Order: sequence, then structure tokens, then C-alpha cells
Amino acid sequence: MPAYTHEWLCQQIVEGTYEAIIFADRDGMIRLWNTGAEAMFGYSAEETIGQSLDLIVPERQRGRHWEGYHKVMATGVTRYGKELLAVPAVRKDGTRISLEFTVVLLRDAAGQLLGTAALIRDVTARWQQERALKERLATLEAKSATSS
Repeated sequence: MPAYTHEWLCQQIVEGTYEAIIFADRDGMIRLWNTGAEAMFGYSAEETIGQSLDLIVPERQRGRHWEGYHKVMATGVTRYGKELLAVPAVRKDGTRISLEFTVVLLRDAAGQLLGTAALIRDVTARWQQERALKERLATLEAKSATSS
């Protein structure tokens, strides 16, 4: 059996997954953008490295996003390491998508917070199906109420 290094395995997993994996530093600048992120958002890694997360955060959500991001950077605490965060995002072509993700806070050897990695899944199709079902249910309930 060949010997695989831990570093090689991690790189293969990060680059091979269909989920987006993004690392942003303390200032919210993108430092890692995997192939899953390229497919999900439509930007190449070259287009995103060194750019702000504002590339994918819808303009209406930016205030709330940065408030939360800066709080996590200041406190070093987030509940989204275990809980899923569901948010809208925007692709390069302007298409809005729905995401769920968890985060990993990355620290240096001294324990200083370097930034956050996000493991992201596009749940747009599921969200659209759930919305359609809710609309259908509301229509049926309204018809039932008027026919009673």
C-alpha cells in the first residue's frame, strides 16, 4: 500500500470535493478558493484570491454579514462550527443561490485567530422545492377555508 502524506491527502480532499471550501483571513479577504467554489460561484481561484467576501455576499446582506464576521474575529467564538448557517449568496453571473455551511476557525501555533474556513453546500434546488410546497399548501388551505 502506498504511503500518503497527510498534507497530500488534505489537498486531494479539498480540491476534489464538489462542496465549496473557502478560507478568508481576519479581514475577510479570500485566501483559499477550491474547485468546488469555482463551480458553485463561477469565479476562478485567480479571480478571488485577495478579494473580499463581498464577491459572493448579496449587497443587502453585507451589513449583517460583516457584523457577524467581525464579532467572530474579535471573540474567536462561533456556533456555526456545529450548526448549519443558511444564507443567500450571489454567483459571478448575478444569479442568487441558497447556501448552507459550517465554519472552521483557524489559529496559528500561538492560538491567534487567522481567519475562517467555510464548508459550503448549494441547497438552492431543495429550497425552491420547499418554497413551492409551502405555496401549494397555503393555496390549498385558503381554498379549504373559503369552501367551509
